[in-house]
Amino acid sequence: MTLGPVMLDVKGLTLDDDDRRRLRHPQTGGVILFSRNYQGPGQLAQLCQQIHQLREPRLVVSVDHEGGRVQRFRGGFQAIPAMGHLGDLYNDDETQALALAETFAWLMSAELLHYGVDLSFAPVLDIADPVSSVIGDRAFHRNPESIAHLANAWVRGMRRAGMEAVGKHFPGHGSVEGDSHHVMPFDRRGFDEIETLDLVPFRRVINTHLAGIMMAHVIYDQVDAQAAGYSRYWIETVLREQLEFDGTVFSDDLSMSGAESVGGYTQRARWALDAGCDILLVCNNPEGADEVLESLSGYSNPATQMRMVRLHGRESATDLFNSRDWKLACEQLDAFNHRLGLAESGDLFE
Repeated sequence: MTLGPVMLDVKGLTLDDDDRRRLRHPQTGGVILFSRNYQGPGQLAQLCQQIHQLREPRLVVSVDHEGGRVQRFRGGFQAIPAMGHLGDLYNDDETQALALAETFAWLMSAELLHYGVDLSFAPVLDIADPVSSVIGDRAFHRNPESIAHLANAWVRGMRRAGMEAVGKHFPGHGSVEGDSHHVMPFDRRGFDEIETLDLVPFRRVINTHLAGIMMAHVIYDQVDAQAAGYSRYWIETVLREQLEFDGTVFSDDLSMSGAESVGGYTQRARWALDAGCDILLVCNNPEGADEVLESLSGYSNPATQMRMVRLHGRESATDLFNSRDWKLACEQLDAFNHRLGLAESGDLFE
């Protein structure tokens, strides 16, 4: 069985019969986990094992685990600070900020891989413009070149641990006020302004190494009438042709308000695939997930299947928590969090 183009969520701490039915559907290719799916490290490992045993090739297990306010697994995992704190350090000490970015990314990825999670949707490549509260300190910096330097260090750390990186949210969500979880945001700027600011981090990191990109649920109406995730111009012309990106393109969650502009779930799925998305995220709406899966009966894209297999994480060392690298990374993280006035990383989320 091949991997399909749909990435779904599951209900709870273990799989139930409905979860298994959806995950065995031929159009499913992956799972995204949320806080409700996490009780502790042992439970997470068992859940990932359940998911991986369902299919061959195994489904890709993913999570939003950026750090700061977007870190789904809390107690039992090291608490990664918001990326904006690394940007603040970068203003004072570039060398130390880049070294810590690589170390923290390795630590995040190594811990996730240890329990069976293949992929974290990181790093955020958006601009840290105060106008965007939904992005805010999730972004590294306001300067695009600084973002690129820090993000490349982050990607190096992820890949050193055995995890590929997924940059988001293309072509940039940081310069708009609306939160696409709840509204349809509009960006009124022309292409030239977006290209010289928001596209810079994406271009720089693509040129180094980036396995995946997640699209933004934003309409850039001076460029295209459709939201970026439904736009052939943004995906095929800009991302694929101009930026020469050959990795996996993810839609953002098709259940978000920003995804409603083209109609119901069937229309959203078709628009996203026709525009050039490889993977469709459908979260927190089981009926919508069923609708998407059934609407794609017979769909096949060999290029997507190959790209998905590349996203499987490499197995982490079984003695991770006794390794010198892990202990040193935790020490550096604790020192950084202490300097920020936060609790030590192991206790921050207790």
